[in-house]
Amino acid sequence: MRRDEDRNCLPILLRYPGGVQFHVRDLAEVLIERGHEISVLAPADEDTPLPSYVVPAGRAIPVRYNGSVARLNFGPITNARVNGWLDRGHFDLIHIHEPITPSVGSLALWAADCPIVATFHTSNLRSRAMQVSYPFFRPSLEKILGRIAVSEDARRTVTTHFGGEPVVIPNGVFVNRFANATIKPEWQGTPDRPTIAFLGRMGEPRKGMPVLAAALPAILAQVPELRVLVAGPGDPAEITATMTPEAARACEFLGAVTDADKASLLRSVDIYIAPNTGGELRDHPHRPWPPAWRC
Repeated sequence: MRRDEDRNCLPILLRYPGGVQFHVRDLAEVLIERGHEISVLAPADEDTPLPSYVVPAGRAIPVRYNGSVARLNFGPITNARVNGWLDRGHFDLIHIHEPITPSVGSLALWAADCPIVATFHTSNLRSRAMQVSYPFFRPSLEKILGRIAVSEDARRTVTTHFGGEPVVIPNGVFVNRFANATIKPEWQGTPDRPTIAFLGRMGEPRKGMPVLAAALPAILAQVPELRVLVAGPGDPAEITATMTPEAARACEFLGAVTDADKASLLRSVDIYIAPNTGGELRDHPHRPWPPAWRC
């Protein structure tokens, strides 16, 4: 098998930015750079701007799950798109993210007849939904030749609910993209007025903005001139309504930022704070991949 004949699919939603979406995108682009032929089938509206290697699978439905919002794409039309994509692709390898989520990935898992690798991101040891769904997914899960968990918590979730022994491969990081990012003076701190950054969806409790809001009065008592740069989607008014006046004045809301600005923000501030409360990757989520996967 020649490298330029390799084909890989990584179904996942791309319209709404998040860790899994970036994982899929970055892995696809690394493989393309190495000479592989990549096709990504992802839930996405037809009018969503997509990279050339992404095939839209149609509109997704938002469903609240595990402290966040999962956007699922399921049904007869989606199933037909999945089967058509598989028939056209003649893939050598299918790589499915979150294969037990009732969406594009599980449909591809049921229909594919080539080697399959699956990556599990979810950390949820007490999921009743997973317990109930196991008998339904068991036949298709047996088709998976290689299981990957992105953290130790994700590995325990898989072994608890589905058995098997996934290999833990933490999410990769484009180190140079952050190390070489432009420093922005407006985001830099000074010894008397340092800056810290929060990056995440403000309205999603597990991202920890309420934790930071509750801690700010004690922090400001020690560092009165502290600036808190908050980057990410959400309504600042809803956040500041729960804060003391002093804490609200210390916060500067940047809104959603581009990848380039995210890297610049993290390079410019004095401290990055991630007060995540659970349900995510808590076991060194940003540790670089082994050397073969580093960029």
